Amino acid sequence: MNRTQLFSEAIKACILASREILKVYEGEIEVEMKDDRSPLTEADKRANAQIVKILEGTSVPILSEEGAEVSFQERSSWTSFWLVDPLDGTKEFIKRNGEFTVNVALIEDNYPTFGVIYVPVAGLLYFGGVELGGSFKLKTDSIDDLNLESLMKRSQKLPIEKANEKQARVVGSRSHMSPETLEFVESLKAEGKEVEMVSMGSSLKICLVAEGSAEYYPRFAPTMEWDTGAGQAIAEAAGRSLIDWTTKERKRYNNEILRNNWFLVN
Repeated sequence: MNRTQLFSEAIKACILASREILKVYEGEIEVEMKDDRSPLTEADKRANAQIVKILEGTSVPILSEEGAEVSFQERSSWTSFWLVDPLDGTKEFIKRNGEFTVNVALIEDNYPTFGVIYVPVAGLLYFGGVELGGSFKLKTDSIDDLNLESLMKRSQKLPIEKANEKQARVVGSRSHMSPETLEFVESLKAEGKEVEMVSMGSSLKICLVAEGSAEYYPRFAPTMEWDTGAGQAIAEAAGRSLIDWTTKERKRYNNEILRNNWFLVN
């Protein structure tokens, strides 16, 4: 399977997983709690099963939030793998506000090289990688034509908006806002910037920076690798960066501990 076929399969997996999610979204949502007290729904399980079914055919290993029991001893030997969050923003899904996504990233040599983020309720597809020459946004819910060249021609290339040097649109979370994030906002104001806060759930926050709808996404609260892999690939291909706040370097993946350090997207 060549590279463009790999990427197309990832997009197909996200769109088909979103259909499973919407079946649950339209009915009664039953919630159970995982060991870490994070919520889990039937939509998470159905989406994960659909994604795994498709990506297994690529012969690339898979690390998913719903299959995170893969030991570090096993995955430390992986030179490439799919990093999957079948339903990013489960809390937003439960609230039925539409701000949840399906995320798939291809990680190679510890860094994301291609990412897909799909927004089920809006039918919005974000995808990109440096290898494609950029990142793209397209409204579609079809799997009939997933040829990469065709998709890119039909898409908007990111960023869509240009940054305003005097304005600082800072995207945050509806579910998480730490004191450190508020401190970061105050530091921008001290630089003379006009700060506008933009609230959003899930990996859509990274997409807003990638498309130019926001300049900064500071995340000074817990996240996991599958929360950021796809978004980082898309943001970087759009000319943005996702920097590990601890190392001050580009965020790397497949660490022994899958919890991310704090980070900044800009």
